Amino acid sequence: MAVKSPRPGAVDRVLRHDNGIVLSCVLLIILGASWYTVTGIGMNMTAIDMTRMAGPVGSPMQMATEVRWTPTYVVLIFLMWWIMMIAMMTPSAAPTVLLFTAIKRMGPDKARASRLSLYFLTGYLVAWAAFSAFATGAQWGLELIGLSDGPMMTIKSKAFAGSVLIAAGLYQLSNLKTACLRHCRSPAQFLADHNRPGAYGAFRTGALHGAFCLGCCWALMLLLFVGGVMNLYWIVGIAIYVALEKLMPRARWLVPLTGVALIAAGIWLVANLQIAAG
Repeated sequence: MAVKSPRPGAVDRVLRHDNGIVLSCVLLIILGASWYTVTGIGMNMTAIDMTRMAGPVGSPMQMATEVRWTPTYVVLIFLMWWIMMIAMMTPSAAPTVLLFTAIKRMGPDKARASRLSLYFLTGYLVAWAAFSAFATGAQWGLELIGLSDGPMMTIKSKAFAGSVLIAAGLYQLSNLKTACLRHCRSPAQFLADHNRPGAYGAFRTGALHGAFCLGCCWALMLLLFVGGVMNLYWIVGIAIYVALEKLMPRARWLVPLTGVALIAAGIWLVANLQIAAG
């Protein structure tokens, strides 16, 4: 019995839907991560509650509860950071993911372009999992030395909060920031230089793109310690700013202006503390 071949153009129509498939998956990931972040990521309070209770920078609201860093709590904090990074960073990575899909559709891997794009996105998010592990360790360390309030997950020293702002501002003005941002702003050039065939190649390319993105944005993410790790104003504000940095390449004034503003805010915070102490 003869096997019925696909109708002419059927495969092409499926391939044309690749961008829609990939975009739908990306949107589902963003919505799921955002919902999980807002609902508190397994904490006793939602992010809305934490935002409502947030105090001034360096002076978080004091709570009677105490945090114990059990293995379960470590995993929970890691997931909190990672899912929050997924919600914050995936929107600005979406154009590169879609461009990667389009490139794969034109090559020998066109029959599995959607699947390879998801491998690419997985590699990108694994890079941010590495940052999340670092952020978890940093949060634990800050609590151990008394610089962070455990329940509110916020720096409780105005001097240290000011120092973090200054450090983030200086990084905005650094050559390393500029070099990493150049790769994020030029996805076509990045993919032309680093695209590799196959599933592992897609994962590797995504992880490398995530590494450049991490090099561009890690200092900005540490500002969450200043404003409150679960403070929605800071989460949304930083996510929007990161997207503007990456998607507005002509606005070259934005990065240095932000750097100067962060340095000024940090100096102002420390100077006010010194005046109050004097």
